[in-house]
Amino acid sequence: MKTDPEIFIRANTSPMAPPHVPEIRLHLADEAHELWLKTEEELAEIGLPPPFWAFAWAGGQGLARYILDHPHIVAGKRVLDFATGSGLVAIAAKMAGAAKVVAADIDPWAETAVRLNAGLNQVEVDFTGANLIGDKVEADMLVAGDVFYDSDFAAAIVPWFETLSRQGIAVLVGDPGRAYLPKKRLEFCAIYQVPVTRALEDSEVKKTTVWRLMA
Repeated sequence: MKTDPEIFIRANTSPMAPPHVPEIRLHLADEAHELWLKTEEELAEIGLPPPFWAFAWAGGQGLARYILDHPHIVAGKRVLDFATGSGLVAIAAKMAGAAKVVAADIDPWAETAVRLNAGLNQVEVDFTGANLIGDKVEADMLVAGDVFYDSDFAAAIVPWFETLSRQGIAVLVGDPGRAYLPKKRLEFCAIYQVPVTRALEDSEVKKTTVWRLMA
């Protein structure tokens, strides 16, 4: 029997505000461990990745906070939120006045999560499930929260980010100190102390930095 994404998300999450971005409400999981186990047990047969869409990760919270506090950086622009997860950063960009926002994620359930979350905040966010790495994008800015957690993934996206930057697309990332952050290529923008779930992280607060990629 095929599991309906919307039914599953509504049954296993609750609308709540991430602690560092109280202006935004998302369908988030209360218990990380339980939801992780449930997706493994119930959804493994259809090959879904872990439910990253059900949590407000530190990098995304920091990046969303920066955008909301500095709306001029996205106002009137076309914004691509890469590896969007819950859609938190995409929603922040739209609330801050972006002309068009596209949330991108290869997890097929992220599309439903983003749609539900955009609805909670009464904003319009487009979605693509395409693997965009290496592609040209129709955007003025790319934003990405918490994407440097894996060496292979970082090795794939950093050259792409650099290419986009050289093409004049601003690249902003939010990162809480992940192992594969390319610090030498980044320019500091802001730093935050972001409350997080201990079940997901190694502490209750993560120092999270927003960076701009240098061309």
